[in-house]
Amino acid sequence: MKNVLVPTDFSANSWNALEYAVGLFEKVPCNFYILHIGRLNQSSTKGNSFTLPLTRDNTIRKKLSVLFERIEQLPRNRRHHFVALEEYGRIVNAIRNTVASKSINLIVMGTKGASGVKAAIVGSNTGNVITQVACNVLVVPEQATIVIPPKEIVFPTDYNIFYSFSILEAIAEIIHLAKAKLQILNVLKNKGRLSQEQEKNKAYLQDYVEEAFQEKHRFYDIRNNNVKTAIQHHIAIEHGEMVIMVAKNLDFLQNLFFDSTIEKVSFHTRVPLLVLHE
Repeated sequence: MKNVLVPTDFSANSWNALEYAVGLFEKVPCNFYILHIGRLNQSSTKGNSFTLPLTRDNTIRKKLSVLFERIEQLPRNRRHHFVALEEYGRIVNAIRNTVASKSINLIVMGTKGASGVKAAIVGSNTGNVITQVACNVLVVPEQATIVIPPKEIVFPTDYNIFYSFSILEAIAEIIHLAKAKLQILNVLKNKGRLSQEQEKNKAYLQDYVEEAFQEKHRFYDIRNNNVKTAIQHHIAIEHGEMVIMVAKNLDFLQNLFFDSTIEKVSFHTRVPLLVLHE
């Protein structure tokens, strides 16, 4: 049974995230924990498929009831169970505590997207969860082009880290679940070259994917002085429908997605982003 945590503020963003998660794990037994974080005084859960907590805040209670009525309209899977949770305090602390107490495997968060040429901004809450909570995080932009399941998954990497079994296993899980193809993308500056250590990490990754995915992967090597622009362009022309990043490779992740405050993720994309932790 997979345990999925979906924080909600009852916005369209958080609904998009929940809907995407339910569709992505359509055939997988899941417990979906719907977490609202605010000034709440009492919380109680039971083991039913649809469970609402007790609260003295009637407004929150009504919003949760409306949300669960909407959930009931989604395509049903008898192996999907939905439980509402209430916490209060700092968002990162509440999510971290819930991850531990509910044995969460994946956090799915919605975030505001962008229109036109403006970059999509993942708010500081999402950025903090990605960097401060040791759990895989799937970020679903508000304006995401919803393709469920994603058929083309892009994995940008600079080959500067060794790919642990837990990371490779997580990539394999999503590839097999979605029956997708994996695009492994490396961008080098025009006069750059891979170091010996990078070559070693690339060879190890190549051995793994050739055994695990056979014909369902492809390596791309691009030369461009602007790595972020190159990746965005690749996603567009190769029809990427999800991006996978490794949290351990913080320097690479930060350069691609974070602004100078290291609190916000700035990335012009309508594609969900899956950040993997070891």
